[in-house]
Amino acid sequence: MINEWFHTAGTLARDGFDSVVDARIEGWAHTGFRSVTLGDASGLAVPSAPAGATAEDRLPTSVDLPAAGVERVIVPLAGETFTVDYTLSDGTTGSQELTGRTSVFHGPADCLYLPTGASATLSSPAGRIAVAEAPTEETRPVQFMSAAEVPVELRGSGISSRQVHNFATPAGLDCVKIIACEVITPGGNWSSYPPHKHDEAIAGSESRLEEIYYFETAVSRGCRAPAEADPFSLFSTYSSAAGEITTSATVRTGDIALVPFGYHGPLAAAPGYDNYYLNVMAGPDEERVWLISDDPAHGWVRDEWEDFEFDSRLPYETSKEK
Repeated sequence: MINEWFHTAGTLARDGFDSVVDARIEGWAHTGFRSVTLGDASGLAVPSAPAGATAEDRLPTSVDLPAAGVERVIVPLAGETFTVDYTLSDGTTGSQELTGRTSVFHGPADCLYLPTGASATLSSPAGRIAVAEAPTEETRPVQFMSAAEVPVELRGSGISSRQVHNFATPAGLDCVKIIACEVITPGGNWSSYPPHKHDEAIAGSESRLEEIYYFETAVSRGCRAPAEADPFSLFSTYSSAAGEITTSATVRTGDIALVPFGYHGPLAAAPGYDNYYLNVMAGPDEERVWLISDDPAHGWVRDEWEDFEFDSRLPYETSKEK
């Protein structure tokens, strides 16, 4: 079915969270994701709220993450301050303050890694926060990474220029399974391109990874859009030998695309509208590594990047106002 693996904002709302992806979705096993809006949502740069709520509603200022057999990475999406109070599986307790950002288009934010078996309470007077998850029985220590420590990568060139925050890739936090990053694509540019896949275990060239895309969209920096402007992007997936999948979707803030297998990309940010997505990946392979195979029909495009200049609009940083 077309868009079988695509979920519009609010359709995955559950248990006080704006969205929840976990093994309760049929055919999904290796990754998880949660997003939640806390407190006064009216002042957030890109507001969202659970189904039935509006941006003007004052929501609960805290939400609980129950203990479970999953490791977690917690990252603010929008809002100034957040507190994570946690209890580890051995009874050890702790608390970590996280500094957020104006929006996901204003540079990286602080993030926190919690090992499997931990429970936590997330609190903020006004903010939105995301949680990446992956089942595992192995443990790692609690890890804090400040926004200034997040590895920022400028990838591609020309209209394929994009900005990547590698906060939970192997270059960032030491996770057991989770590979997570944020990608900023300015209006008119393409990312997740060339289309690629990671659904076979081929030593040294491809790894098996489920992937979650959580999207946000906004009017591009410097544009003076009318109040009725409707930021959007386009996203697609298509089948590989591992399975049949077809996504051909218009994406907006809060939408989620799941990629259990198959080729995915491109993400095309419409002119005038910037795109953000948070990727969460994990899989059954023993090694935590992101190895991909380009669609043979399109992989040649990478070689063309050397002939174009990188988009001067990037990087998007916290200090730059929209």
